[in-house]
Amino acid sequence: MHIHDLIGIGFGPSNIALAIALDEQRQVGQAKDALFIERQPCFAWHPHMLLENAHMQISFLKDLVTPRNPGSRFSFLNYLHSKGRLQDFINLQTFFPSRHEFNDYLSWTASHFEHQCTYGEEVFEVLPETDNDEVAYLRVRSRDESGAVQERLTRSLVISVGGAPNVPECFAGLKNDPRVFHSSHYLRELAKQDAPKRIAVIGAGQSAAEIFLDLHNREGIQVDLISRAWAFKPSDDSPFVNEIFNPEYTDYVFNNPTGQREALLQEYKSTNYSAPDLALIQEIYDVFYQQKVTGQARHRFRRRHEVIGSQASPEGVELNVRDLETGHTDITRYDAVVLATGYVRDTHKRLLAPVAGYLPDFAVNRHYQLYTKPEFKPAIFLQGSCEPTHGLSDTLLSILAARTSEICEVLNEALPAAQSEASTPSLVSTD
Repeated sequence: MHIHDLIGIGFGPSNIALAIALDEQRQVGQAKDALFIERQPCFAWHPHMLLENAHMQISFLKDLVTPRNPGSRFSFLNYLHSKGRLQDFINLQTFFPSRHEFNDYLSWTASHFEHQCTYGEEVFEVLPETDNDEVAYLRVRSRDESGAVQERLTRSLVISVGGAPNVPECFAGLKNDPRVFHSSHYLRELAKQDAPKRIAVIGAGQSAAEIFLDLHNREGIQVDLISRAWAFKPSDDSPFVNEIFNPEYTDYVFNNPTGQREALLQEYKSTNYSAPDLALIQEIYDVFYQQKVTGQARHRFRRRHEVIGSQASPEGVELNVRDLETGHTDITRYDAVVLATGYVRDTHKRLLAPVAGYLPDFAVNRHYQLYTKPEFKPAIFLQGSCEPTHGLSDTLLSILAARTSEICEVLNEALPAAQSEASTPSLVSTD
């Protein structure tokens, strides 16, 4: 059975950035046999949140490669040049392209590595492959849309699967109700609704703000925006605060004791969580102000409220909502509920459950590599699951270029180029 030097689980921005770094190494004679497995049938980056007029919250200069290699052919600027839009983009005088355009940039970049990516397969398990009482390789098992299982062997693994939707406990009983859906599935699930008249949006972050405005611009929909906070707070993107997304700040966070790391995360949480852009907040405020001017209260901002229970009925979804100031509760029926409630990032623990005994507490070192017992030889890296130890930038685009450089350095030490094989990967298929 063919043995890969590296298998990457997921082919979003993090592993695309890694593919670029590996390609650069190949050009200087440090080739690695790398394969990426992506569960989506083709490349897509948050496809159900590509809303009209939505823009990036991060500079285009923090693309997949520029902070590490400004001369790369995979930079956002070179993408613009190849599309014949560089001069036009310069005339926009902005650092923040639309989300549609940045998605197109990512898709353009991913298209250069289609020969290294298997789309339409979901990895569901990683098994140990032992040799003389040592775990020598990892057996990666995936399933395609037909249900057929594929197995591949690898010397190292990079898990970059993004976050899974966070569903609050009060909605646990409605996970299979199509009228209740997470913001990550917004456009797809909204299209399935049968002429909804009243929708609840739960949350106070960028996604909640964007979805509220999108619904406001659709005819005939009333929206209740439900938030535990009293007010929307804008993201802090001032220059000194933005330094927390610099690579050297990752060193600072990692080298602090655990308790101080937690304090640092809390101190700067407003840069990334429950913190929409100021322009969005101003738009939302104007919506509610105009309601006061016209006297037509189409939407409600239920600030300092929380959902404490939910129940489905044929007529709609009933939410039990508590006023955090008075303690008063009321029940309101909605045609649909959107959960803009963030993500959890522990999918890697499920995938690695069969080898968890070799991975002490799933702890990672500074280079995003999981600590392993001596008899466990494969290297396993996590991208986007190390925020508690590496800081708030870990789940964002800011650190991608620097992180992939670090991972490649470790791989070069663990996997000499001579090990790489150019043969076409073979598969073992089972029902």
